[in-house]
Amino acid sequence: MIDRNGRKIVTRALEMDIGRGDLTSEVLVDDRQTGRAVLWARQELVACGLPVMAEVFSQVDGRIRLEPACVEGAVVGAGEAICRVEGPARGILTGERVALNFFQNLSAIATVTRRYVERVAGTKARVVDTRKTTPGLGSMQKYAVRTGGGHNHRLGLDDGILVKENHLALAGGITAAVARLRARVGHLHRIEVECETLAQVEEALAVGVEVILLDNMDLAGLRRAVALVAGRAILEASGNVTLETIRGVAETGVDLISVGALTHSAGSVDVSLRVE
Repeated sequence: MIDRNGRKIVTRALEMDIGRGDLTSEVLVDDRQTGRAVLWARQELVACGLPVMAEVFSQVDGRIRLEPACVEGAVVGAGEAICRVEGPARGILTGERVALNFFQNLSAIATVTRRYVERVAGTKARVVDTRKTTPGLGSMQKYAVRTGGGHNHRLGLDDGILVKENHLALAGGITAAVARLRARVGHLHRIEVECETLAQVEEALAVGVEVILLDNMDLAGLRRAVALVAGRAILEASGNVTLETIRGVAETGVDLISVGALTHSAGSVDVSLRVE
């Protein structure tokens, strides 16, 4: 099952896609005809979004049933079945595109995330996402990151404090910004500050910042920052991290590595739904 917000997302997607009706299926498919379709993987993927697909078909026609052939988060090989859909044939065709759009994107995010997580295996680093999500789909896409073995950063602006370079420019620097935050927010909130230089890292440590984001530092800079901090704050590396570079970043000793590519450019996996 998916939560109320997820159901609303599905409803909006169906309203946009169906509009006043499925002109093709309503003419060509009798409303009493039943059918069965199978979703196949055309590439190896991490399955993510089966409950969302089930919700799509249920909203189109409550008589449609989705039977998973794998569990959520499982690796599915090319040529293997992902799920079967049974029920009124017209409803299956009407809901097909929206259901697949969700599944293809969420599975792509889970698949890409799994690759990044595998690259840092054996280190202490955790792979985390960013807020670079598709507007309106952030909660689902962050769920896909978790399904792929990654971790979520902030779910939204109200979920944590992150002082970035533009905040610092407007607030007058790290010391001033942190002082204003300490005076306003509760003691349960941790403060994270973005730092581009070791001097900024030292200033952040001096004012007791709990989390430091090391922005676009090279490997040598990351190693120096890890040595300087010496466990006094959580360190997050960020900036143009790729599958080719993430292992080196993890081996510097940082705690977190944020990767925008998990959500903003994962694309879609290749699957095919065929009526039997």
